[in-house]
Amino acid sequence: MPKPTGPTNPQLRKLLRLLREQGKKQQARIWLEMAERLERPRRSRAEVNLSQINRYTENGSTVAVPGKVLAAGRLDHPVRVAALTFSAAAKRKIIAAGGSVLTLQQLLEENPTGKEVKLMG
Repeated sequence: MPKPTGPTNPQLRKLLRLLREQGKKQQARIWLEMAERLERPRRSRAEVNLSQINRYTENGSTVAVPGKVLAAGRLDHPVRVAALTFSAAAKRKIIAAGGSVLTLQQLLEENPTGKEVKLMG
């Protein structure tokens, strides 16, 4: 029997299916790219530090990370961050800066077209 390829996590597989459907339906390339990046092996997934988010965003922007958000660095303006996972310290720092923490599925439901969303990682 061949080894399974791609993610075996059922929640991640469901998210990938939703991202692809929404990307094709809305003609939103960002969701198709997000699905492509999330399909990569776990060791190749993005790890984004708060310092990078702080450097490349402005007040009130929305960021999507196809991987994990880590707490290195500081955030000095409110940002909406959606990611596959967050470290506990990163969540605390984002909320302390006045921002909000979302799952990728929540962001997909709130913004199906993907407008004004920066993809990081």
